[in-house]
Amino acid sequence: MASEIRITPSILNADFSHLQSEIAKIASVSDLLHLDVMDNVFVPNFTFNYESASKIIKESALPVDAHLMVADVDRIAPEYAQAGCASVTIHAEATKDISETLRAIRKSGARSGLALKPATQIEDYADFIDDVDMFLIMTVEPGFGGQKFMTDMMSKVSRTRAIIGSRPIWLQVDGGISTETIEIAADAGADTFVAGSAVFNAQDPAAMVTSLRELASKSS
Repeated sequence: MASEIRITPSILNADFSHLQSEIAKIASVSDLLHLDVMDNVFVPNFTFNYESASKIIKESALPVDAHLMVADVDRIAPEYAQAGCASVTIHAEATKDISETLRAIRKSGARSGLALKPATQIEDYADFIDDVDMFLIMTVEPGFGGQKFMTDMMSKVSRTRAIIGSRPIWLQVDGGISTETIEIAADAGADTFVAGSAVFNAQDPAAMVTSLRELASKSS
């Protein structure tokens, strides 16, 4: 697998009333900030509208990795790239024209990501590989933080790693990542890890990020 490990803490479990100080706790040890955008349409939860998200993107001490769990994502995704995100991920299940939207994200200045829900098979989307900078394999059902890690998704992670081959494409996992599960995901081939509750519910969020990186690096 790829040797570079990336830890991208999700603010889903952060204290939104003190968000900048929460981000500051992990800024020096993290690679990106994972921004979960939910619209209560594609998933049964709501987090941020575009105005709120844009403010976070603008003020974040870390480059932002936006994960769009929204309907009408073909229109919305390029706007997040234009707002300054380093990476914008769309869901295969919500996107009407995957290639066009991934290319629009790139054209707007961000890395393009394609996310798959647990029941969605990677083989059905392998043809989009030339338009993708990152595949995101969900290891929980999207919509809520704090869910249990789905170990049975590791075969999909391994199959995705095989499809990627030697291409410089990141392989991200999101859901239930902790000190107990990150090595399992890294062994399967993941190199980019979203951790929410494990980080922001820890006594020392920065130390937790460092611990997660060290554990994942054992398998790199």
